[in-house]
Amino acid sequence: MTVTAAAPLARRNPVAKLGAALLFTLPLVATLDPVTPAVALAVELVALPFFGVRPGVLARRAWPLLIAAFGVLVSMLLFAADRGGALLVSLGPLDVTTGVLSAATGLVLRIFAVALPGIVVFTTTDPTDLADALVQNARAPERFAVGALAAFRLMPLLGDEWRMLTVARRARGADTGRDPRAFVSTGFALLVGALRRGVRLAVAMDARGFDSGIPRTHARVSSFTRADLALLVVSGLASAAILTLAVATGWFRPIIG
Repeated sequence: MTVTAAAPLARRNPVAKLGAALLFTLPLVATLDPVTPAVALAVELVALPFFGVRPGVLARRAWPLLIAAFGVLVSMLLFAADRGGALLVSLGPLDVTTGVLSAATGLVLRIFAVALPGIVVFTTTDPTDLADALVQNARAPERFAVGALAAFRLMPLLGDEWRMLTVARRARGADTGRDPRAFVSTGFALLVGALRRGVRLAVAMDARGFDSGIPRTHARVSSFTRADLALLVVSGLASAAILTLAVATGWFRPIIG
């Protein structure tokens, strides 16, 4: 298992966890300062044990964020238009100022703070439970929810098909090394196969009455309890508190205005 099943927040309704993640990240898209994402990230790390997410699992799923953060940091240092503030380092035409460093730090922290709740939610949520909760609790269209579930379940097949296509090309004597054309050709074949499978799946869903408009029953009942509502309320209050802290300390920098 990738998470601790007995963790109190891991057992909450998937819609409640998803809504709490959205509520908590709202302040991060309202301001450009580095304090707001830093505080939000600290709160998220404190909450991790309550979701039962192990550090190793988090590291395996979050490592692509390091690449994104490094790219943002380099881009900001090289191409930032606003270089106000005190000069820290001067490397030829490149001036690293406190303003540039503050903006770069804010963006890097924001990447982690926005992505981490999503990683936690989908790590602690079974896809079938999420689809059931979306339909029963969020009143999402069943065609959309079940289709998204099917697509999620089929995602691991893409890796297997890529390996099969590579082996098949190698068996026919085609180059499967570092040639970009081989990569593009294999990727196109994978895309065509995915589209065909999607069409077959859509036809199968229609044949089973997913677009009939007739009310459907559910094999598993998804309940939304007071504890789920409390999770949403606490997340909203924490979001408001972080935003208030940024305003009170003078760090708040609205995106608009």
